[in-house]
Amino acid sequence: MSKKIGMIVGSTRKGSFNRTIAESVASLFPDKFEVVFPEIGHLEMYEQDLDDEGQTPESWKKFREEIKNLDGVIFVTPEYNRSVPPVLKNAIDIASRPYGENVWDDKPGAIISASPGAISGFGANHHLRQILTFVNVHTMAQPEAYLGSVMNFINEDGSVKEDTVKFLQVITDAYVAWFERLEK
Repeated sequence: MSKKIGMIVGSTRKGSFNRTIAESVASLFPDKFEVVFPEIGHLEMYEQDLDDEGQTPESWKKFREEIKNLDGVIFVTPEYNRSVPPVLKNAIDIASRPYGENVWDDKPGAIISASPGAISGFGANHHLRQILTFVNVHTMAQPEAYLGSVMNFINEDGSVKEDTVKFLQVITDAYVAWFERLEK
């Protein structure tokens, strides 16, 4: 039976560097893993009153179920103003609510941050670590994955450069080992 890993991309931009990196990582997993891409751009902003009043949007219900059925998660995100993009924070909030029904709970996780800037999404990466700690995603500490000047790691045809794929393979292999260690 394969294990299902969710690749959560923090950018909804057409031509997203982070989507390109995430797709490359997805291709590097061993066959015993199935990698899926839960979409987050369509989710309405979280508003607790909708849950409290029984008016939960269908998009939230579907997303919560999709996250619940994952065995692990990898977040690939840019940085917005030294933090996570609002679309990503919203998705995390939706799947952690209502209180006591957090579907992120106890999943092995990892973070890759990629940015055109020189500091590689460091702020987003570390803010995301704080958030994931609270929702009880067991985030891999090492190796860390920061890709600054990310456009330099992608070929003109949109493929990821060979040296970068080798780096991403190291991250993927470490995540698989992390996942298997936590699964026991």
